[in-house]
Amino acid sequence: MTAPEPNAILTGGPSSVPEEERLRYVADTGTKIRLLSGNRWEHFDPTTRVIRHHGRDLLVFVWSRHTYIAE
Repeated sequence: MTAPEPNAILTGGPSSVPEEERLRYVADTGTKIRLLSGNRWEHFDPTTRVIRHHGRDLLVFVWSRHTYIAE
């Protein structure tokens, strides 16, 4: 089984989020994305913007905040 092609790009936020994790497939493009980065979650919100990236239209998600993992 092959992985779905990316349909979203994560923008903004800390540089600790690697570039290869910023392009991703999102099943429900209307929901927020939460990405684990070290000891915290990076939160990205969907927008209505679409950008063209290497011949593919990607929905833009923008960084909104981070929350720390409870211990």
